[in-house]
Amino acid sequence: MKYKHKTYTITMKRLIAPFVFLLLMLVILPVETFAQRAEGERYKISVCDWMILKRQKIGEFALAREIGCDGIEVDMGGLGKRDTFDNKLRYPHFQKLFREKAQENKVEISSIAMSGFYGQSILARDNYVDLVQDCLNTMKAMDVKTAFLPLGPCDLAKNPEIRPELVRRMKVIGDMAAREGRIIGIETSLDAQGDVELLKEIGSKGIKIYFKFQNALEAGRDVSTELKILGRDNLCDLIHCTDTDGVTLDKNTRLDMKKIKATLDSMGWSGWLVIERSRDASDVHNVKKNYGTNAAYLKSIFQD
Repeated sequence: MKYKHKTYTITMKRLIAPFVFLLLMLVILPVETFAQRAEGERYKISVCDWMILKRQKIGEFALAREIGCDGIEVDMGGLGKRDTFDNKLRYPHFQKLFREKAQENKVEISSIAMSGFYGQSILARDNYVDLVQDCLNTMKAMDVKTAFLPLGPCDLAKNPEIRPELVRRMKVIGDMAAREGRIIGIETSLDAQGDVELLKEIGSKGIKIYFKFQNALEAGRDVSTELKILGRDNLCDLIHCTDTDGVTLDKNTRLDMKKIKATLDSMGWSGWLVIERSRDASDVHNVKKNYGTNAAYLKSIFQD
């Protein structure tokens, strides 16, 4: 009986072993696959729709896909001398159409931009609350967490007298965003330490820094050092990761993208790397070539 019991035990082990192995494989493989997928999604590549000449045009999603981007930063529309943005996404018909085209092309909306404030000061707009609310409504309709607000002419280094009113308005805007669970990422002319101090003065969870490599480079500052000074918590989940026009990113000798990735890795930052410029100056209007080259290069560094 003992011999039979031993034989039975050995036989069962032999029968069970393959099933145990298969079960382990079923458990382990999805975990590994998920880990790889998560690493690949830590840094996503987006592009500004106004820079690829598709501002609030339905074709922007197909073009973003053709360029090789994971997402697109959709602008609120022109501002100019209008009282409000020329914003199609204020209307349910266009909201539905844009969502459908994004899904069809498998391109996400990474962010909403108020690029109209590149050319004019938000301090010159008495209706700035209405303009920001329009943006927040658009973010909600398109299920977007973060918006871009360039402070443009609001240069605090050159015009320190505007600081109190700018801080007051940013506090109002930030609190509006925070109440809706959104973030407004601001681009300033300050260095990283200046941005940190400005955020402390504003004191709103709804305002963070939307960092742009170009600004740091043109001021002679090291991008990685600036990122470390800012820290993960002061950065929104968007970075304009391009330089001024001249050459595409793969030929840019003053941007050490591998070092920047190592810096962002060490900070634990994740989010959208948004392509704005870095066009070949000799072929600046070739959208597919310039932005396709930049997207492929960023993916080779951040997603390979």
